[in-house]
Amino acid sequence: MSHTLVPSDRVEHVNVYGRNGTKLGSIERLMLDKLTGTVAYAVIKTGGMLSTHHHYPIKWSALRYDPERLAYEAEATLEELQTGPCEFDGDEFDWGDRSRAYTHPNYWAV
Repeated sequence: MSHTLVPSDRVEHVNVYGRNGTKLGSIERLMLDKLTGTVAYAVIKTGGMLSTHHHYPIKWSALRYDPERLAYEAEATLEELQTGPCEFDGDEFDWGDRSRAYTHPNYWAV
């Protein structure tokens, strides 16, 4: 029987699909809680026009690994991700600041 642990570098760049089956993007990075050591959320990098990308956070608990697809599935759609916080390539965004609440249930909470 295989174990359930995976190194973080094998999670980065893995594709993520929305609940409607559409590819959202790929995991760019994981944000870890310094005190507990648990993954708080993943930052999803979406494809953009002219080689630009948007980066969206989604709670780690909202992602499930699909071993047949070798990808993660999210309980969200791209349209829902776009209603929350975003970093555009080159923007300065403090991914550790979770002081703002967002309406989508798969974003982080205060």
